[in-house]
Amino acid sequence: MGTYQKFNFQRDKRIQLLPVKFFKEIAGRICALWAMLWFVLTMLIVSLPIWIIGWWPQPRQAQYSYRVFRVWMGFFFLITGLRLRKKGLENFKKGETYIVVCNHNTLLDVPVSSPGIPGPNKTIAKIEMARIPLFGLIYKSGSVLVDRKNEKSRRASFIEMKKVLSLGIHMCIYPEGTRNKTNEPLQRFHDGAFRLADDTNHAIIPALIFNTTKLFPNDKVFYFLPGKIEMHFLPAVEPGSQTTEQLKEKVFTLMKDYYMQHRDH
Repeated sequence: MGTYQKFNFQRDKRIQLLPVKFFKEIAGRICALWAMLWFVLTMLIVSLPIWIIGWWPQPRQAQYSYRVFRVWMGFFFLITGLRLRKKGLENFKKGETYIVVCNHNTLLDVPVSSPGIPGPNKTIAKIEMARIPLFGLIYKSGSVLVDRKNEKSRRASFIEMKKVLSLGIHMCIYPEGTRNKTNEPLQRFHDGAFRLADDTNHAIIPALIFNTTKLFPNDKVFYFLPGKIEMHFLPAVEPGSQTTEQLKEKVFTLMKDYYMQHRDH
């Protein structure tokens, strides 16, 4: 094929792809509107039982909130075309309470991880989100809130996480601290989750969420697509005699290696 013919072939191929990209962008906006409408509608319905459950003592409160979240997200995923596949649930041993550390790429991660973890759990979360009317009520019920800029708040949240674990409720922590918008599989981990493991002697279960960036990309505004999401739970890592730093590096390496091996599945 000559240079001119090759150029024309590549140009024609790009032209043919333009309508596909255009319609995909339109579809992404329509699906985002559909998802937003259903999220708001179901949130209005769910807020009442969550408010009632909020008056109950722990751990009963967390147990019933977890059931509500699972039903809510199960319906939301169904109506918006999301399919969640979980792998490695056998790593959660009956009667054991774990610190689950999870990668964090998009805002979809929390709706995936909170009902995806087998058993009642709470997430360490930014206090700012709890100030949103109505949504904040639901947000608080599944979270240990922290003001990351306030040292006193950070200390109080650490004590609260210990209390959560002592009640038999799993703690879900995103050790990257914020959404990963880089090209790296993981951002640098913070110490909190690993210091918590050292202080309480609770094992860590590394967890990895796949495909959320394809369906809910950070670089697009108001864009969402249906599809498959996977959440994989790795074998538990016991703190043992490891230091916080050693434990952090071990879990980081395990998660990074696993992500690199499975990200194209």
